[in-house]
Amino acid sequence: MGNKHSCCVYTSPSKTRGKPQDVYGYEEPGIDVHLTPNNRSTTSLPGVPHISDRENYPEDVKEDPTSDPSLRPLFPSRSQSEISKNHKNRRKSQYDNRVLQIQNTPVLRKYSSCSTIFIDDSTVSQPNLKNTIKAVAFAIYFHIRNRESDRTLEIFDEKLHPLSRDQVPDDYDRRDPEHKHIYRFVRTLFSAAQLTAECAIVTLVYLERLLHYAEIDIMPANWKRIVLGAILLASKVWDDQAVWNVDYCQILKDIAVEDMNDLERQYLEMLQFNINVGSSVYAKYYFDLRALADANDLSFPLEPLSKDRALKLEAMSNEDGIERINQKPTLVRSSSLDGMTVNPRLSVAIIS
Repeated sequence: MGNKHSCCVYTSPSKTRGKPQDVYGYEEPGIDVHLTPNNRSTTSLPGVPHISDRENYPEDVKEDPTSDPSLRPLFPSRSQSEISKNHKNRRKSQYDNRVLQIQNTPVLRKYSSCSTIFIDDSTVSQPNLKNTIKAVAFAIYFHIRNRESDRTLEIFDEKLHPLSRDQVPDDYDRRDPEHKHIYRFVRTLFSAAQLTAECAIVTLVYLERLLHYAEIDIMPANWKRIVLGAILLASKVWDDQAVWNVDYCQILKDIAVEDMNDLERQYLEMLQFNINVGSSVYAKYYFDLRALADANDLSFPLEPLSKDRALKLEAMSNEDGIERINQKPTLVRSSSLDGMTVNPRLSVAIIS
C-alpha cells in the first residue's frame, strides 16, 4: 500500500545496527506489497526477505507501537480525554435541540428505500491528501497539548536553529500552536514538494518513533523541526522520486543545506536507522487517523458508488480487475432466436 519498493531490511531497533548505507538509501527493485492471503507470492528477490517474514517482528520491538501492529499508536491516548469531553458536550447539545424540536414541531421520520451506496474517495492504498494531512496535524496538535514533560534536544530547538530570518518570539517555547498553524506548515511542505498522502502517514510514524526512541516530547519550541525531519525522511523512503535536501532549502529559503543535512543525520541516528514501516503498521495508522478525523468532525466527502468507481476499487485489490477494466465491453446475444440466424455474418440487431 503506497510505495512498491523496499529500501531497507528490518533489524532490531534496540540493538546496534550495521552501517547506515546498509539500511538507508538502498533500493530493491520490484517488491510488491499489495498481497492477499489468496494470491500471496512465495518467491522473493535474492537477499530480500518475504513480506510475511518482515511482518514477524522480533521480541525486542513488542514494546514499540510504531513497529508492532498489535499496539495502538501514541496519538489516540493523547487525544482521548479531549475528544471524550467534546463528544459529551456535543451529545448534550444534540439532546437539547431534540427536546426543543419535539416540543415545537412534529417529527417527520424518513426511511431509506433505495440501495445507493455512499463511499468516500479515501482508501488505505490511496488516501485523500487534504483530509489525511488535516488528521496528521490533529495528531501532532494533541501530542503538543497533552505532552507529559518538556524534554527536547538542541538539534530541534527553533531558537538555536531557526527556519527563517524572522525573529523568534520570546515565548516561542510556551505558546502551543493551533491546529490550523500546524496544518498550514505541513500543507505548505507537501504542496511545494508534491508529496503524497501515504507520505503523510509515514511522517507520523517516524515522528512517534522518534518520541519513543529518543525519549523526548514534541512541544512549541521544537515541533516544526521535528515535523520537518520526519517529512524529510518519509519523502526519501516512501516516494519513488525523492526530494533532495537542497530542494527543501528552496521552500524554506532561509535555512542552509548544511543544517538540513545535520537534521537528517541526527534524526536517523536517533531512530537507530530503523526506517522500515510494515504494511500492517501503515494500515493501523491509517484507520486510527480516520477515527481521529471523525472524532473531530473532519468528514471525508461521500459520493454515490458508481460502476466505474466499483471497478477501480476491485482493480486496486485484485490484479485481474485491471485487465477486466481495460477490456472493451462485449455484446451478449440472446439465445432465444438462435434457430432463425442463417448467416453468421449478419449484423447483430438490438431491439429496444
